[in-house]
Amino acid sequence: MRKIVFYAALVACLCGLWSCRGKPAGGEERTAADTLSLILRVRECSRLYTAEYEVRKLVLKDDALRLKGRLFGKDYDLKVPAGERKAIVPVRVTLKAYIDFAGFSEKNVVRSAGRIAVILPDPRVVVTSSRIEHDDVKQFVSLTRSGFTSAELADYARQGEEEVLSALTDTDILDMARENATHVLVPLLEQLGYDSSDIVIAFRKEFTESDLPELLVPGERTEKW
Repeated sequence: MRKIVFYAALVACLCGLWSCRGKPAGGEERTAADTLSLILRVRECSRLYTAEYEVRKLVLKDDALRLKGRLFGKDYDLKVPAGERKAIVPVRVTLKAYIDFAGFSEKNVVRSAGRIAVILPDPRVVVTSSRIEHDDVKQFVSLTRSGFTSAELADYARQGEEEVLSALTDTDILDMARENATHVLVPLLEQLGYDSSDIVIAFRKEFTESDLPELLVPGERTEKW
């Protein structure tokens, strides 16, 4: 299950940009002053949170008791009858995506033939909460085994969080970050005299799983296990 929340901060930032808008730039020439005005206004957004994802992950653990050893020169690995333990651990992970405009500069703006492209800073994703839904944890334990400990359940929950993060680029959270930044920047650029058809808002690249270590940032979690 996944829940997406859009932030009122988008509206607040947009209103701030409109309140400080200047006159549309005239003619085909776009001056350095236009670029400076754009940079200053975009920086007012600072850290723009664009979306929140809440993912519910079921972690399935099968922990069979096994006998391993070597007999008569051969290795053996046998499952012990009536020695199984299984657990279903529901984990809820909350992620927030944002774009930090603090370092926005002329390097992020490309002009050509009356058109303008804004290259967004790389998006960032932070885990704000990871928790086990303890009321929904299911355990199936043989009479010969003890139940799962809290430490074991927490370890399985961490595994679930890692699986959620590893699949991050398969979701649309990064596309949403770009889309919501577009809602802020396009009206501003229109105020500088550009038609919406002449505006491009993009990230510098398409992000893949190998980029995740750079996109993920540590955060202070409100809940954990």
